[in-house]
Amino acid sequence: MLVAASLLLTAQFRSAFLGRFDEQLATQVENLLTRTEVVDEQVITSAFVDVRASRAHSGRYWQVARIGPNGRIQVVERSSSLFEGDRDLTIPREGISALGRDPTTPYHYDTVGPVGEPLRVAARVSVVLTRNGNMPLLFLMAEDRRPIDEGARRFAATAATALILLGLGLMTAVFIQVRIGLQPLFDLRREVAEVRKGRADKLAKVYPAELSPLAEELNALVAHNQEVVERQRTHVGNLAHALKTPISVMLAEADANPGPLAEVVKRQTEAMHGHVEHHLRRARAAARSQANREQTPIEPVLDELARTLERIFREQRVSVDWRCPSDLAFQGERQDLLEIVGNVMENACKWSSGRVRAEAQAIDGEKLRIIIEDDGPGIPADRRADVLKRGGRLDEKTPGSGLGLSIVDELARAYGGDLTLGDSAMGGLKVEITLPRAES
Repeated sequence: MLVAASLLLTAQFRSAFLGRFDEQLATQVENLLTRTEVVDEQVITSAFVDVRASRAHSGRYWQVARIGPNGRIQVVERSSSLFEGDRDLTIPREGISALGRDPTTPYHYDTVGPVGEPLRVAARVSVVLTRNGNMPLLFLMAEDRRPIDEGARRFAATAATALILLGLGLMTAVFIQVRIGLQPLFDLRREVAEVRKGRADKLAKVYPAELSPLAEELNALVAHNQEVVERQRTHVGNLAHALKTPISVMLAEADANPGPLAEVVKRQTEAMHGHVEHHLRRARAAARSQANREQTPIEPVLDELARTLERIFREQRVSVDWRCPSDLAFQGERQDLLEIVGNVMENACKWSSGRVRAEAQAIDGEKLRIIIEDDGPGIPADRRADVLKRGGRLDEKTPGSGLGLSIVDELARAYGGDLTLGDSAMGGLKVEITLPRAES
C-alpha cells in the first residue's frame, strides 16, 4: 500500500506540475498570437517581446509558420533563441488534426530542442483574413521541460523517503503491539510447554478475559488425562493381582505333584506368567507415558546396573564399561528405564566374551540415545527382526522366555522412542535405544 501510495502521489504531482506548466505555455502562445500581425501578406511579430526567448538556446523558443493547402508547414518567424541553421520546431500529424477540429484549444506535446534538450510545446492555429484570402497560421511556444522532470524526481525521492520511514515506523509499532498485546498468548504457550515437559501440573497464571476460558479448558483436559491414566494404572494393578494368584497356585500344584503332566502344566504356566508380565509391563508403560512428568537421571541407573551385572556374571569375568553425562535424564519413570536398559545389558553380558560397553548421549533437546555393545558372537543381519518378536529366540538352549528385547522395543515405542540392532566395533551386537530426554 505504501509503494502504491508513493507511485500514485508521484504521478499526481507530475500531472499537476505538468498541467500548470502547460497553462503557462498556453498563456505565452496566446500572447504570441494576439501580438502577431499580417501586413501585405507579411507576418510581423515585432510587438511580441520575450527577453528569455531572445537569448540563443535559452530553453524557451517560439515559432510562427504558415500552413499550406497540402498541409505543408513553412516557418515565417522564429525567436532569436533559434538560429537559422537550427532545427525548426515540428508538430506531429495528430496535432494538426486536433487543432483542425478545435483551433481555440492549445495542443500540448513533447519534442526535442535544437541542442537535444526535451521540450514541452503548446500549439495554436489562427486564420488571418488577407486580400488573397484566408491565411492559416501555426503558433508554437516551447520550453525546456527538464525542470519539471527534475522537480518530479525530487518529489518522488522525498515521498519515497517519507513513506519508507513511515513503513519502518508502522512495522516497529506493529511489532511492539504484537509483543505486548499478544504477550498472554506467549505466556500460555510457555505454560503449556511446562505442563507437557512435566515441570508443572496445570496452568497457574491468571490470563485476560479473552484467554481465561481457553486456560480453563486446557486445565480441565490435563486433569481428565491424569484421571484416565490413574484409572488405567488401577485396572492394570487389579489385573496383575487377579492373574498372578491362580498362576502361582498352578505352579505350586505342579511342583507338589511331579510327573509328565505336571511338567507340561509347569512349562505352560511359566509361559503364561511371562506373557502376563509382558502385557502388564506394556500396559503400565503406555499409561505412564501419557503423563510422564517424572525425570530419571541415567548415570545412577547405569552405575547400579553395571555393578549388579558384574556380580551376577562374576564367574564369566564380565566387565561393564559405561559412560554418561552427569546431567542427562530420561523423561519417564525409573522402573521403566531399569527394565529397558537392564534387559539389554543383561543380554549383552549373557552373550559376551567378557566385555560390555554402555554409553548414553544426548541427541537434541528432546531425545537421547543409549548404546550398548558387547564382544560376543552378535546376531546375523537377516535374523535381527526375529529377536524383536514376542517369544522370538535364536538359541533354545539358553535360559529365557524370549521376551527381553521385545519388551524393550515395546517399552521404548510406548515412550515415543525406538530400538535398532547393528554390528558393534567390538565384534558383537550393538543395540541403540532412543528415548525422550528430560530438559535440565
